[in-house]
Amino acid sequence: MSRIGTRLATMGLDLPPPLSPPRDMVLPFPWVNIRGDRAFVSGHSAQTMDGKLAGPFGQLGGAVTVDQGYEAARLTGLAILGNLARELGDLDRITGWGRVFGMVNSAPGFTDQPAVINGFSDLVLEVFGPEIGRHARSAVGMAALPAGFCVEIEAEVLIRV
Repeated sequence: MSRIGTRLATMGLDLPPPLSPPRDMVLPFPWVNIRGDRAFVSGHSAQTMDGKLAGPFGQLGGAVTVDQGYEAARLTGLAILGNLARELGDLDRITGWGRVFGMVNSAPGFTDQPAVINGFSDLVLEVFGPEIGRHARSAVGMAALPAGFCVEIEAEVLIRV
């Protein structure tokens, strides 16, 4: 088993299967687009272990708490890792996390977006360690996200070719 695969197993984490989007959701793009030594990761949201979209849905600072948003960001991280593993064949090919862009469905006045996206950042740092896992990051509020997601995250990772 790969180093990262072993680390995930030790942490008791499983990666979800490919997303089974709702019938009315058209996704005309790849989840991961590899260009040379970089993998560009399209916006992901939380999903369940059977490949369906996971809640909670709605706005942070409204129906969704910071703790729920943090967990959704963590689940989003697992969805991203699942798609990277399928595309790369081995998560050990990741040599660094370059950039992470976290979007939080925010009610007016909500300003705790960084605490929500920490769910993703904490996961990446736990799995990959401080050298490979460290990343530049933005955590911003959005008036709405597709399908009512509370969190959407995109990323750019450096890979071994």
